[in-house]
Amino acid sequence: GDNAFYVYTSGTTGLPKAAVMSQRRFLATCAVSHKLGLRLAPTDRLYLCLPLYHATGLMVGWGGVLDAGASAFVRRKFSASNFLPEVRKYQTNTFVYIGELCRYLLHTPARPNDHDSPLTRIIGNGLRPDIWMEFKRRFGIERVTEFYGASEGNAAFMNLLNKDRTIGLTVNKIELVQYDVYKDEIVRDAGGRCQRVYKGDPGLLIAQISDDQVFEGYTNSEATEKKIIRNAFADGDAWFNSGDLIRQVDVGFAATFKHYQFVDRVGDTFRWRSENVSTNEVGEIINQHPQVGICNVYGVEVPNADGRAGMAAITLAEGVSELDMTDFSDFIARELPPYAQPVFVRIQHDIDVTGTFKMVKGDLKKQGYDINAVTDPIYVMKPRANEYERLERGFFAEIKSGTAGF
Repeated sequence: GDNAFYVYTSGTTGLPKAAVMSQRRFLATCAVSHKLGLRLAPTDRLYLCLPLYHATGLMVGWGGVLDAGASAFVRRKFSASNFLPEVRKYQTNTFVYIGELCRYLLHTPARPNDHDSPLTRIIGNGLRPDIWMEFKRRFGIERVTEFYGASEGNAAFMNLLNKDRTIGLTVNKIELVQYDVYKDEIVRDAGGRCQRVYKGDPGLLIAQISDDQVFEGYTNSEATEKKIIRNAFADGDAWFNSGDLIRQVDVGFAATFKHYQFVDRVGDTFRWRSENVSTNEVGEIINQHPQVGICNVYGVEVPNADGRAGMAAITLAEGVSELDMTDFSDFIARELPPYAQPVFVRIQHDIDVTGTFKMVKGDLKKQGYDINAVTDPIYVMKPRANEYERLERGFFAEIKSGTAGF
């Protein structure tokens, strides 16, 4: 159908791109969000604090309410401290989330009556498995409609059966194919074809482009072509490259529908000590340390070392003035395998996020552990050491010269 508007991608890994949103897709998303997702009725009321320039806020939130004939409380900016008081005041029983908002809410001081509110159903994307059950329990959530779908993509997933820790199922034609994280490219066989992953293994999500599964692309034709994988399984076929790694998961009885779980962005997953490291999965573990507020994990290059070393930028939890490095080091050694343990730790006052609370890694990767360019404290786990220590100029010089022994 005709174009309705353009939605700009988040720009977490590069410059934002204008994705085309057709009238047909816009109206379909609005309808699916409320009929199959939140299952809104005209008597329901939605808590909406996402910006309306964001696809989730505009189509899933505002559009879903419009399609259902329901009502919404619209807040200009998210506030964790005001969330529950406003839910109770305005009697909102549904909520549109971004996963980071749920984590911020869990970081607020717990109260015995947190579950005592009208809120029972939520819809959104990015609610991570490590906090899924805790969030449901603490706030009395009965239905979590997690979904997955890029603004420019041609495939979508939705947790229609209310299973836990999953982005749900899809009716689109998709495949999960092998991806070489180290080379940053799709694995192809001798005949040039993509290779499917085994069940349960992470794979690059690709979605077939066809008349029934249209890829509307971007306003820039060159950017559009870069997202298309051609001759994946047969001459002439075309597939949309999501840029995301996902895996199939077992959720119990699901009427034969396959369910999936988001793993990481391909540009964020890195390789260290011959192992693939998921920044999301490492971040989920580090976030469980009681002194850590929010954690952003990424890979950085180290001279004379294969792959990229892990680095974690963290904020301290509320009320914590200094990170106990002995306890933190013990926690990392206990909870993470050696290859996944961050080599560097950067302590920040705030984590850089987009307007829709997605963590930005680009500048962090560029700055790395350069103590000449970064004013934040940076700590390092030296080879054969068992505790993080402040990165000083002498050892920094050894790292840059390739003699640090990593």
